[in-house]
Amino acid sequence: MTQKSLAAAGQKKCLLLVLVFFIVNCVLSPSLLRAQDKNTLRTDHFWKKFFEGTPLPKPAFKLKYPGQSIFLDYSQYGEFQNLGQTNYRFAIRNAEALKKAVGEGVYPNTDVFRDPPYQKLNKQGLLGVSPWDYVHSTDYQKAFYLWTQAKEDPGVKLFYIGKVLENAGLLSQAIKVYYSAIVYFPHSAAWASDHSFVWYIAPTAISSIEHLCRDYPGLDCALQGASFEIQNGEDTDLSNDIIKVNPGKIIRKASQDKIKEMPRLDSLKIVETRGSGQVKLVKYANGHWQLLVDGKPYFVKGITYTPTEVGIGPDNDPNFADRWMFRDKDHDGLIDAPYEAWVDNHAIEHQHRPIGDFELLKEMGINTIRLYAPNHPIDRYDPKLINKPLLRDMYKRFGIKAIIGDYLGAYTLGSGASWDKGTDYTDPQQRARMKEVVRQKVLDLKDEPFVLMWVLGNENNLPTDYLGVNASRTNAASQPVAYAKFINELASMIHDLDPNHPVAVGNLELGLIDDYKKYAPAIDILGVNSYRGMEGFGALFVDAQRRLDLPVLITEYGCDAYAEGKGPDEDRQLKYLKGNLRDIIYNKPGGPGVGNVIGGMIFEYLDEWWKAPHDPEDQQSTLHQEMGQSPDGYLHEEWYGIAGQGQGKNSPFQRHLRKAYYYFKDILNQIPDN
Repeated sequence: MTQKSLAAAGQKKCLLLVLVFFIVNCVLSPSLLRAQDKNTLRTDHFWKKFFEGTPLPKPAFKLKYPGQSIFLDYSQYGEFQNLGQTNYRFAIRNAEALKKAVGEGVYPNTDVFRDPPYQKLNKQGLLGVSPWDYVHSTDYQKAFYLWTQAKEDPGVKLFYIGKVLENAGLLSQAIKVYYSAIVYFPHSAAWASDHSFVWYIAPTAISSIEHLCRDYPGLDCALQGASFEIQNGEDTDLSNDIIKVNPGKIIRKASQDKIKEMPRLDSLKIVETRGSGQVKLVKYANGHWQLLVDGKPYFVKGITYTPTEVGIGPDNDPNFADRWMFRDKDHDGLIDAPYEAWVDNHAIEHQHRPIGDFELLKEMGINTIRLYAPNHPIDRYDPKLINKPLLRDMYKRFGIKAIIGDYLGAYTLGSGASWDKGTDYTDPQQRARMKEVVRQKVLDLKDEPFVLMWVLGNENNLPTDYLGVNASRTNAASQPVAYAKFINELASMIHDLDPNHPVAVGNLELGLIDDYKKYAPAIDILGVNSYRGMEGFGALFVDAQRRLDLPVLITEYGCDAYAEGKGPDEDRQLKYLKGNLRDIIYNKPGGPGVGNVIGGMIFEYLDEWWKAPHDPEDQQSTLHQEMGQSPDGYLHEEWYGIAGQGQGKNSPFQRHLRKAYYYFKDILNQIPDN
C-alpha cells in the first residue's frame, strides 16, 4: 500500500471513530444528555426567577434632601485607614461636601431641622417621646425624626434610622445609613433591656445591606469586600473583644451579572470528603459544601413535625410529643395525623376529604422532617416508642427522610440530672447514661431507609441561668470543653457504629463553635437553631465558615403567626419566613453566597397548644411568652405553625393551612438539589 493510500485509510479510521463516539454519546445515551440539559435549564430558570426578587416599594414619605445615589465614592471625601485591622477608621477630609452627597439621616448629616414636616411635628409637641416607642411603629416619618435626634450611641442610632427608612420603603437611603454605621461606628453595640445579651451594629448593618441588594434587584447593587471579624464575642464583656473591620464598597451589579458569576460545582475539584457511605459531605475547591445521598446532591427542604393533640402536653403525658406516631383516635386502623388530617376551607368546622399530613408535606416540597426518637426511661432507649413501619412508609411513598436526634441532656432527658441543677457534662454517671441511650438508638435505627443523619443536642449551649420557656437546662455553656469533648466522643462512636450517616451538633446560634473546632473534630455538620429576624441570618454563614468551616444546616427557623395587640397575622409570618428561606437559598452550594448551607428546617408544621406556661393545654394562648426577633418583638410560642388546628375541637385532624404553607409549596418544589 502506498503512503498516499495509508494516509487515506488513516483518515477513514479517524472519521469512523468520530462517528462511533457520536453514536455512543448522542444516540445510544440521549436520555442522559437530555437529563443533564434539563437539570441545567431547570437550575438556570430557578436562579433567574429567584433574582426577580421583589419590586421596589412605594416610599411612605419623601425626603427633603435625599443626596446622591448609593454608589457613593467615599474616598472623594476622606481616607479609609487600616482596612481589615483592629485600628480601622475613616478620616473625613471634606465634611460639608460629604453631608450634601449622603443626604439627610446619613452620618454626618443627621440635621433635619430644616425639614418642614419636622418643624410642624416639633411645633405641635409630638417629638417629645422616646424613639424606642416607635421601633415597630408604622408612623415612619415621625419615627425617622425621633431617631435622627435620639441621644443614643451613634451607631445604634444610625442602625434604627436605617431600619425606619427600610420599613418606609426608602431603600436607597436606608442602605446609605447602614453603610455609614459600618464606616464610622463599627464598634457600636446594642444591649437587651435587661443586659442579658449584646449585639454589634456593624455585622447586622452589613447583612441588612446584603439582604436589600439580594431581595430588591431593581437596586442593581452589591456590597463588595465588607467584613467584620470578632474574637471573644460570645460573652457580654465588650472590653475583651478584638474586632477587625472592612466596610467594603457598594457597587453596581445587575442580577444577570450575579447569575453569570455563580459557580458550576460539577466542574470543580473536591478537596475534602466527610463520610464514605450512603450519605456523605463533599467540599469543593471554592469552599462550597454539598450533601450527597447515594452519590446525588440532596438539599434539605425540611420541617419540624410534631403534631401534638390539643389537650395533651408534658404535664399530663411524658411521651406526649411522640404519640402522633401511634394515635388512632377514630379506631379505623389508620394513624390519625399522617394519614387522616384534613384541610378546612377557613370555615372552621367544615370538613373535607382526609388527605393526611404526609401527603400535604410531599405536596409542599418537604423532603426531610426532624425527629427526636424518645428516651424511656432515662438510661434506656425504648424502640417501642417509635413507629418504624410508619416512617418507612413515609419515605417509601412520600419521599420524606428523617433527621434523628438525641437531646443529649437537654431538658435533663437522658442524663438523669435534676431540673434545678441541669445536665452536668463533667459527671461520669450522667455521661454514661446519655452515651448508652445514643448507642442503643443508633444500633436500632442505623439501617432504616428513612434515616438521613444524626443530631446531638438541641440548644444545649443556652445558659443554665436562663429560665425562659425554651430553657434547655444544661451546663454546656459553663462547661464548654467538657461538652465539646463529649460531643466528639459520641460522634466518633456513631461513626464506628454507622458509617452511612453523618453527625451534626444541634446548637443555638454559633455559641461554643470555637470549642467544637478545637475539641470536636468528629462533628460533620453544624446544626443551628436561629431566629435573627425577617431579613435572614445576618453574618451567621460567613462567621461559621471563618471559624469552623463545616457545612451548616439551619435546624430551626420560624416565626409566630400572631401579632401582639392585633391577633392572628399570617402576612407577617409569611414575610419573615420568606426572608429566611431566601437567605438559605442564596447561600446554598452552587449559589451566589457563601455556599456552606445544606438546607433548613422550618419551625414548625403545626401549632402546639401546650407551650405557654400556666395556660390550659386545651386553649391556644394569645399571651406572649418572651421578647425576641419576631416582627412585633414578641414571641407567641403556640402560634409557630404554618398550619393551625382551628378552634381545637377537631384535633388532631383539622388543618388550617396558612399563607406560608402555600408560599413554601410554590418555592420548595422549584429549588434544585445541585
